Amino acid sequence: MKILVLVKQVPDTATKIRVNAGDTVIQTDGVKWVINPYDEFAIEECLRLRERFGGEVVVLTLGPKRVEEAIRQALAMGADRAIHLDSDRELDSQAAARVLARACQDEGFDLIMTGKQAVDDDQAQVGPLVAVELGLPQVTVVLTLEVDPEARRIRAERELEGASEWVSLPMPAVITAQRGLNEPRYPTLPNIMKAKKKEVKVIAVESLGVPLDPWVRVEAFSLPPERPAGKILTGDPVEVAQELARLLHEEAKVI
Repeated sequence: MKILVLVKQVPDTATKIRVNAGDTVIQTDGVKWVINPYDEFAIEECLRLRERFGGEVVVLTLGPKRVEEAIRQALAMGADRAIHLDSDRELDSQAAARVLARACQDEGFDLIMTGKQAVDDDQAQVGPLVAVELGLPQVTVVLTLEVDPEARRIRAERELEGASEWVSLPMPAVITAQRGLNEPRYPTLPNIMKAKKKEVKVIAVESLGVPLDPWVRVEAFSLPPERPAGKILTGDPVEVAQELARLLHEEAKVI
């Protein structure tokens, strides 16, 4: 079974994000880049499927040269090889999905997996859009995955608001992983060394002949305003309660 896992490199959530006024991109100086956490669940699930059914796991990543670090980490986790779709352009979700779908189509696959969303833009669009581009069935926010390669069927439990549901669909398909699907493994030192020798195929995005014109354009980024200092009320409980109610009504305007 051949499984493609789509991986995005994102800023570490502990990184302090900085933007200049009117900028359409974040300042990348000093940013720590990591594999999107939800993609780690997808990688782990792909590795478990390969261990159970055989085949190979191929990492597919879109981005500039710096994404090589994420590729090597995914290979150190146990993926067999990787494809780097090299581009310095900032692509919107639709353009990124077109590029990834074309690469998937050229590579061939039985299953495509990725995280339910990226923690940088939180749009949760690329996985479903790749499925649309390829004309494939999809199931998102997956908590449990059952694959029957012989019957070419998948059963998946997906998260709903306050509940879950089971979905059955044919292969090939696109799956997006939710936290709780598994516990991602840590790369071991031997596997880190092996990852340095694994194949990483670099493809220039422009060579794919895919339209890169965005459907969505970012006009500007801005940080949220700083929170004002809090107020501490002291004194008689009745008077404090009355003053608190007044502040919530007149200043905070929440009541």
